[in-house]
Amino acid sequence: MSGKIQASSALALAGSGARPDTEGRIWAFGSTILKVAGLAAFAFLLFGPLANLVLWSVAERWYTPFKLPVSYGLRYWEVVFRPTGDAMTSLMTSVGIACLTVLVALAVSIPAGYALARLKLPWRTALMILFLLPQAFPSVAIYINVARVFYSIGLTGTITGVVLVHAAHGLVYSVWIAAAAFAAVDRDLELAARNIGASPLRTFFTVTLPLAAPGIMASAIFVFLESLDEFTGTFFVGVPQVTTLPLLLYNASMGGNYQIASITALILLVPSVVFMLVIERFLKADVLSKVGQ
Repeated sequence: MSGKIQASSALALAGSGARPDTEGRIWAFGSTILKVAGLAAFAFLLFGPLANLVLWSVAERWYTPFKLPVSYGLRYWEVVFRPTGDAMTSLMTSVGIACLTVLVALAVSIPAGYALARLKLPWRTALMILFLLPQAFPSVAIYINVARVFYSIGLTGTITGVVLVHAAHGLVYSVWIAAAAFAAVDRDLELAARNIGASPLRTFFTVTLPLAAPGIMASAIFVFLESLDEFTGTFFVGVPQVTTLPLLLYNASMGGNYQIASITALILLVPSVVFMLVIERFLKADVLSKVGQ
């Protein structure tokens, strides 16, 4: 009799032990399903627009009610990369303006960043915030007034006017990152160079600037990408004489030429992805920790 009681109690304990184990497996399975669904939704939001651009770039005919292109081809790629086409001219204009913008921004940000990082300036925080002002107000309102001022001095419709607008916008990145790059340089290395007879100018060019170069290079890349993708400032200051790739994208999309617009968007995407990988290599933790300090 006692043996039957012990057997039944053992079965009851086994059943009670199996129930939590089954519930745990159900919860684990449900958690896995939620994670997979979340990753799938994130991948759709991230790669869905990109996939749509790729489809439009190779679609020669695509109209309602078809969900996918009726015919595929590379005819529009040939139109974009045709040497005499507007796309290549706009691309070269965009790259040229971006390079000039980087030079202007670095000419301001290197001395400004060094002064903000090394010198005991009064109102230093106010000066740092001053470089954020172009981002603090609606860009359309700012560029309308800039265009009015530039028109009165003859800078509208010129490369110079567009470069100045892009540089003012890019100073946010270049000055703040340059200041952080100089602040991350060990002062003892500068003092060691001074102690062995180096002048302040030679110390700057042989010690400080080379050590801050990765951060300055990252700021230059940020400015280049910002200028390459800038639309609003170019639209108000440069049109119609200056046509960059974002303006060509806008004109193509407004004209219903979605193939040209998609190919242009993909061209603009390539340097952004490549340069962001380069920035990740240049911007180290010690530089990032000094941003805004």
